[in-house]
Amino acid sequence: MAQQKGEKPIVDNRRARHDYQLLDRIEAGIQLRGTEVKSLRAGRIEVKRAYADIRDGELWLVGVHIAPYEQAPADTAHDPDRDRKLLLHRHEIESLAGKVRERGLTLVPTRLYFKDGRVKVELALARGKETIDKRRDLARRDADRQIERALKSRRS
Repeated sequence: MAQQKGEKPIVDNRRARHDYQLLDRIEAGIQLRGTEVKSLRAGRIEVKRAYADIRDGELWLVGVHIAPYEQAPADTAHDPDRDRKLLLHRHEIESLAGKVRERGLTLVPTRLYFKDGRVKVELALARGKETIDKRRDLARRDADRQIERALKSRRS
């Protein structure tokens, strides 16, 4: 992923690229509490099993674990596994809902980053891969690596 100006990466969901065929990407804002932002700045987040869900016309990020901020007072601590609301325009949510419903796709977060001081989530419309597809991808990557090595040693 090319990092654009004004973006600071928080986390990249490499597992999503392994488990899913990523089709279309969209950027969304995320509604967070202050201590959650502090934890994100410290990189204390896990997105391996995360996905986005559409409920009552709103988009929610489910399965993201943002560890509690250690220096926060106990009364201001947040629930690390709560569902977080994603911020998109109504027509964008309706369009995504239609694609998810019709084609049997799912929404997975591929990365989180700071953009001009705000936390953004990159969501991808994804289709699940079969085990054989995953093996085929690994074999292809391994073969490409071996070809590159052979070409590199030949050039020297």
